Amino acid sequence: MPFMKGKAPIRRTLQYLNAGQLMLKDKVKIFSVNYNTYGEHHEGARDFVFWNIPQIQYKNPKVQVVTFKNMTPSPFIRCYFENGKQMLIDIDSKNRQEIIQHLSTVVGKSEATLKAEAKLAEKQDNPANFGIGCMKHCICEVPGQLPCPGVVPVPKHMRGKFKYQMKE
Repeated sequence: MPFMKGKAPIRRTLQYLNAGQLMLKDKVKIFSVNYNTYGEHHEGARDFVFWNIPQIQYKNPKVQVVTFKNMTPSPFIRCYFENGKQMLIDIDSKNRQEIIQHLSTVVGKSEATLKAEAKLAEKQDNPANFGIGCMKHCICEVPGQLPCPGVVPVPKHMRGKFKYQMKE
């Protein structure tokens, strides 16, 4: 498979991307990470970018994620909010687990919010749906639709085989 090539291809699997823990608040619009590719105090930031940025991008599709390399003496994360404000988060000399934990408390959604959103997502009661598990079992139960062909035969002009036989 072509997606299983390169450095640590596990990062591109759907199972790994779904395992991400950080769901950013809806107010966050841009998430930028500044770090260097050298230096011991940037090690946690490099690991965070390598292992966790793909998960953050997958879990937060409406957030723009930007990384800046070799532009700063100390690593930091800057979050831009929809009201124009910014938040600067220092990640100097932290490992990637500490960074994730700090981000989840500062700009991440709370557990109660995540549970409420999950409950709303699984409850998809649309009156237009029909079938097993819905309010209406068959399309014939919807007002204005034709009755089931098993109960009332469909008119011959609406059947395909009679329609094509009449042309010949």
